[in-house]
Amino acid sequence: MNADKRYQIFYRLREENPNPKTELAYTSNFELLISVILSAQATDVSVNKATAKLYPVANTPEAIAKLGVEGLKKYIKTIGLYNTKAVNVIKTCNALVIEHNSIVPDNREDLEALPGVGRKTANVVLNTAFGQAAMAVDTHIYRVSNRTKIAKGKTVLDVEKKLMRHVPKEFLIDAHHWLILHGRYICTARKPRCGACVIEDLCEFKEKIEI
Repeated sequence: MNADKRYQIFYRLREENPNPKTELAYTSNFELLISVILSAQATDVSVNKATAKLYPVANTPEAIAKLGVEGLKKYIKTIGLYNTKAVNVIKTCNALVIEHNSIVPDNREDLEALPGVGRKTANVVLNTAFGQAAMAVDTHIYRVSNRTKIAKGKTVLDVEKKLMRHVPKEFLIDAHHWLILHGRYICTARKPRCGACVIEDLCEFKEKIEI
């Protein structure tokens, strides 16, 4: 795909949604971090339902750490992999208190050192909380990038690097949100809604692929 076509794709996505936002509900960088950790292999809807009960009770590293693993589980037991996530969240809260004065780090190295925080989670926080150019490639972004040919890659890291290299700079901050929302609601896995797609004529998808 050439640069002009990529520009037109992101121009149209911006025209359709000028201010894209994450669908995770949060009111602070810390809440965002915890919600993203909880969202691994889970839907934003399920996470929001759980945190709607958790955050009014505990929404600081100290408060959640005080709940302990078993106390936290009571709030997040409806989320997939909640046992492992509870352990990681408590460890992360303790690390934030001890190592970072209860402040969420704004750099990749410190974020990825937190339990339960991998590259994708760090990218979401860097982009959404701190406005840094970062691309958190999930299933939706991987699918859209390969299907449209915006950034073809065999691994999520390959796709991430190509997106960071090829997405025009003026769209880079919001590109993660546009792509994930497009994959979630339009360019869906089994039955892409091509007729409702604003970039259908620019897309280079030729045959159905399973992601």
